[in-house]
Amino acid sequence: MSLKIGIVGLPNVGKSTLFQALTKKEVERSNYPFCTIDPNVGVVAVPDERVDKLAELTNSKRKIYSTVEFVDIAGLVKGANKGEGLGNKFLANIREVDAVVYVLRCFENDKIINTQEGVNILRDKEILDTEMALKDLETIEKRINTLSKEVKTGNKEIIKELDILNKAKIILEKGDLLVQYLKEEERKILNKYQLLTLKPRLYVFNGTREEVSEEVKKIFRENNWQFLIIDLLTEFELMNLEPEERKSFGIEGELNIDSLIRESYKLLDLITFFTTGSDETRAWTIRKGSKAPQAGGIIHSDFEKYFIKAEVINWQELISAGSFAKAREKGLIRTEGKDYVVQDGDVIEIKSSR
Repeated sequence: MSLKIGIVGLPNVGKSTLFQALTKKEVERSNYPFCTIDPNVGVVAVPDERVDKLAELTNSKRKIYSTVEFVDIAGLVKGANKGEGLGNKFLANIREVDAVVYVLRCFENDKIINTQEGVNILRDKEILDTEMALKDLETIEKRINTLSKEVKTGNKEIIKELDILNKAKIILEKGDLLVQYLKEEERKILNKYQLLTLKPRLYVFNGTREEVSEEVKKIFRENNWQFLIIDLLTEFELMNLEPEERKSFGIEGELNIDSLIRESYKLLDLITFFTTGSDETRAWTIRKGSKAPQAGGIIHSDFEKYFIKAEVINWQELISAGSFAKAREKGLIRTEGKDYVVQDGDVIEIKSSR
């Protein structure tokens, strides 16, 4: 399963710096066949200590992490919905991603041109939101006009879709984002239109904690707008240092960029399950609520088609047991059928008739 995240923002806010920092963590693409990558796309491994610990337990020859594709999208300007700047290309690129990371400038630096008057996080967020909302309104109004003619047939599905489109129109006209106000069932019906404001989003404040006011943080928390504060230039420079070198500067543990990768991965309600053995330990991505045969299908299409059962154990229980053999002796490995809902952290072995 490929997860694609678009990096968006106004010009000169730090998008390229973020993209460069991310692509320093690119995975070896040979592990992911049929992956044709344009120059502005980076395939990044999702940091996961579970892969490391399972690989150590089973003496795996290689480790394969879950991945996220980050797409560096050109800077947006006011009027993008009418084609200003690279507007149409910008908005078309966002349609192709699954989720969006907003980069919002909160740093003061006279050497880096600010296309806006001063630094204002809320204003910049509103410009981005407004351009996407206006483009979505255009799409929705066209569809409402079409369905209004078809609704006379009495088709219940058309009536239902038209009701949701009218609800979406009202939300957008108020200046709100569809992702916050539509129910899951409603979102599913509108997903085919690739609406920009339906995409989950994460906000990155580019600067130091001191440069973000408590008032701004309070507004974002009250609205459940998930945000991270990252000094992207400093982060980029630190990535050139080895962990031991960073320690000498008093910086220990993972970088904030790792948190960004993980949080981006979580935006679409995905979970991870694992397979592990002497050849490899691999993290597999699946949607929350998926069942065992679907997990098998991600590994190999035949596993879903000819699914018999799954042998399952939580990764921590396996580590504590010390091996598959000991876990089996203790009765920790469960046999699950077609209705088993996969849980985050499951280590799974699929049994099939093929």
